[in-house]
Amino acid sequence: MFLAALLALLVFCGFILLFFSVAAAGLFSGKAEDVHPRSLLYLDLSRGFRDRKVMDPLAELTGSQEDQVPTLYELTRMIRHAKRDSAIRGIYIKADGNANSFAASEEIRMALMDFRRSGKWVLSYGDNITQDAYYVASAGTRVYAHPKGSFDWTGLSVEYVFFKNALDRLEVKPQIFYDGKFKSATEPFRAEKMTEENRLQTTVWLGDLYARMLHGTAESRNLDSAQLRRYANENAIRTPEDAVRLRLLDGVRYDDQVRDEIRKQLGIGSKEKIHFVMPGTYRQHINLVKYGAKKIAIVYAEGDIIDGKGDEGEVGGDTYRALLRKLREDEQVKAIVLRVNSPGGSSLASETLWRELSLCRQSGKPVVVSMGDVAASGGYYISCMADSIFALPNTITGSIGVFSIVPDMQGFFRNKLGVTFDRVSTSPYAGTISVTKPMTEQEKKIMQDQVDRIYADFKGRVADGRKKDTRYIDSIAQGRVWTGVRAKEIGLVDRLGNLDDAIRSAASLARLTEYSVREYPEPRSALETLFRSTAGSTGSAMEKELGREGYHLYKRIRQLKESTGDVQARLPFEFSLR
Repeated sequence: MFLAALLALLVFCGFILLFFSVAAAGLFSGKAEDVHPRSLLYLDLSRGFRDRKVMDPLAELTGSQEDQVPTLYELTRMIRHAKRDSAIRGIYIKADGNANSFAASEEIRMALMDFRRSGKWVLSYGDNITQDAYYVASAGTRVYAHPKGSFDWTGLSVEYVFFKNALDRLEVKPQIFYDGKFKSATEPFRAEKMTEENRLQTTVWLGDLYARMLHGTAESRNLDSAQLRRYANENAIRTPEDAVRLRLLDGVRYDDQVRDEIRKQLGIGSKEKIHFVMPGTYRQHINLVKYGAKKIAIVYAEGDIIDGKGDEGEVGGDTYRALLRKLREDEQVKAIVLRVNSPGGSSLASETLWRELSLCRQSGKPVVVSMGDVAASGGYYISCMADSIFALPNTITGSIGVFSIVPDMQGFFRNKLGVTFDRVSTSPYAGTISVTKPMTEQEKKIMQDQVDRIYADFKGRVADGRKKDTRYIDSIAQGRVWTGVRAKEIGLVDRLGNLDDAIRSAASLARLTEYSVREYPEPRSALETLFRSTAGSTGSAMEKELGREGYHLYKRIRQLKESTGDVQARLPFEFSLR
């Protein structure tokens, strides 16, 4: 038995050694593939391009470049590089759905429009083209759809979920504390539908996103935005043929017909292979690194802001405090660009990061903020002290307000489960935050006072950072959400622009002409990612089973559970945008 066990162990170790030997060979010995002199850069919009680098452990270990998804910043730089690359004759966009939000789509679209100025062409094609995919695809020189596919042009709609009736039936009483009449994060637990304030702010920001989509589409298709709005209002476009007739599409084609047209454009024979270059492959082929002894650090604050270390996709207060301190003490780092893509979260962690970023500025290092899809509430808290703030026109920002929820679940436990609780305390206020009993009026006052104090601090930080009067900040705060365009008009944002614009601004403030750009937090190694992927796969499996909207609902309930009694500076809603 001992020998059998020993033999099994040796065989297992042999397999492990063999696996990592093959993996290492793929990782270290592979050479970047050559790009054919007549190639098309292939852009699939159904793949989401995130701010932070997420390593695919299998792709890294096996050296499969094609499966590696670049970051959004890498992608936009690749498109700009392709503009000057003689091997890249054009770009092919696969427009079957879009996994990128409106702000990320805006950055991609801006890069594509810039690419077209070189005289090169962009061809977009999709079987079933959604509105968000079409917004990017409309930057194409030619845009086609499948003859029997679908084309959506019906306007935008947003939907919120409300839990009040469910909580009433379960006999759960949410004890809610908040500041800001627009701070609707607690609304799903205290109302059955949108309040008038929330309906107003939603109508405004959704209208801004829609206006941006109409304007961009009208500009690239040489149409009138009022016409485009009328087509949606009248449901005039129901088929791809309708879209062709009304000039949103250049024609309907089957895939083989599109490929024939590409071959003609490339000047190759009807039987020759079309050389599509995936972004992951192209990233390995070109050099995007800018060299220089002096460094500009890009710090990606992407995800919920939480106390503690945090995990992948979260902004952990302890982790980012240590990172910012390290960059502040690094003499080679001359400026910091904070890329914010966060709906906020813990008010304490937000204050911690605000402090560290302020110390960076005090040390003489300029801090410039680049806002991505969303930089709201805590995401704005950590941004407001910057030397300059850039946002995209359809960035969601603002939401200067805080809240806290302590659910009273006594009725649920007693009447639904038959469970009761009793306690002994050494002082009247011990155990104030508990879900097993209702709060007294005095306890509620203490909690509201805490929320009021943190809200006042938040407004003070914004007033100091933006050099505005506190009363003015209060008038535009109240938890209200703004788009990037409106945030610039009211002074919450300095300029409209992308990450590149923010980097150039940081270089100018630091008086740098030659510099390198380093990105933080640095991605985990392939092996570390592989060993951590098991835990992450649970969330992916749940999202697959529950669907995107169901999974967001699950996460919202989980956030409520984890943040019970904590004061939150968080975006006031989770929404489904169609």
